[in-house]
Amino acid sequence: MDGDTSKDLSTGVALPPPDDEFVSEKELESWTNTILPGQYDSYEGVIIDHRSLPSDASVFKKYLIASIAQWKKERKHGIWLKLPIENVKLVEAAVAAGFGYHHAEPAYLMLTLWLPDGPCTLPPNASHQVGVGAFVLNDKNEILAVQEKNGPLKGTGVWKMPTGLTNQGEDIFDGAIREVKEETGVDARFVEVVGFRQGHQCQFDKSDLFFLCILRPTSTEIVAQESEIAAAKWMPLSEFKAQPIFDTRPTMKKMLEVCLARVEGKYQGFAYEDIHPDSLNSNSYFYYNQVDFFGSQQQSIFRAKDGERSCRRVVT
Repeated sequence: MDGDTSKDLSTGVALPPPDDEFVSEKELESWTNTILPGQYDSYEGVIIDHRSLPSDASVFKKYLIASIAQWKKERKHGIWLKLPIENVKLVEAAVAAGFGYHHAEPAYLMLTLWLPDGPCTLPPNASHQVGVGAFVLNDKNEILAVQEKNGPLKGTGVWKMPTGLTNQGEDIFDGAIREVKEETGVDARFVEVVGFRQGHQCQFDKSDLFFLCILRPTSTEIVAQESEIAAAKWMPLSEFKAQPIFDTRPTMKKMLEVCLARVEGKYQGFAYEDIHPDSLNSNSYFYYNQVDFFGSQQQSIFRAKDGERSCRRVVT
């Protein structure tokens, strides 16, 4: 849902007859000036101001019932209620009023209520997690490879690319750079996204988007991450390709083939462009094949000078 808002909610208005089973009409009519503060959003919804919630559960219950009655009168649609962790005692009253869980974060629980009789059209909780993999090749034709201390490849002797999940609010290119640094201690610059994989029924039944990235190293010393990495090294590419796992893992094999095609100048990936966002978000990056778009000739990534950015940073 778009976070855009337009006007403050009114307070202290007359209330319609209730349809709540746990409060009488007479009691409801006695509650005046009890509309919870918040804002209307752009979709005929209400975003309750969590900073102004009463701390007492019984008082909150009265405010919430009165507010719902008023919003029904105003024909509002979705109601968003963010309860910080310190307000956990208010959850029971919210659920009793018809709210359901939408999602949870370490510091809060988000609940929603759909007021119209028709199907709920509120956007669901985030459906995907985003992962990155980093193909990092040096001028000696050695790939930066790691062995996992945890996970499905633990103890198998398999060498793989650095991989990991992006953090909330982190861009794909920054996530790839960070994962390489955290797992190996090597500094690198982002070149391109060369492909991505979508999977389903992953962790907590979420879907997964995995972006395969090409990076160029700007340092060489390796310091393996003790908590997650059993070993890390610069490995001859021929030795890395010869691992038996590529014969049994077609996805891993295809990813390696795509990376090699990019290194040899036979394939072009997606670099990013820093553009002015269309929404209220602070930044926006668009990934696309800039070489073909601008009519440039494909080049090996090793023809660029170290430190040169392989992306456009244009504000339009």
